[in-house]
Amino acid sequence: MDWTLEVIVVPVSDIARSIGFYRDKLGFVQDFETDSGGVHFTQFTPPGSGCSIVFGNGPGMSAMQPGSLKGLQLVVSDVKAAREELIGRGAEVGDVTVFDERDGGTFFGFDDPDGNSWAVQQIKARADKPLIPRS
Repeated sequence: MDWTLEVIVVPVSDIARSIGFYRDKLGFVQDFETDSGGVHFTQFTPPGSGCSIVFGNGPGMSAMQPGSLKGLQLVVSDVKAAREELIGRGAEVGDVTVFDERDGGTFFGFDDPDGNSWAVQQIKARADKPLIPRS
């Protein structure tokens, strides 16, 4: 049986500001947005990912304090190119750190406007063998 992780709730304080950050500064794809009857939430998916994030004031989305989610991790095949892409979009990111010279040991990080923290890990093997096949 497959168990797929498909959505993570990210606690934010300002939905519009967060939409701008995840869409414009990170380049995540906005899958949908609902704003009706006092409920406002949206879903974004990083390019190439099988897992999305949601944020807003929908059911169950206020259990965590904005900025309290730490250690979300993205994986890319070229961490330097990914970092430069985010900088080019206007995102503030940390320096590249090599914890281990083997594939998988190189990272940089960034925070969203509320302080939710993200790590970006380089796994060069993903360039030729992505987890989700490209069509």
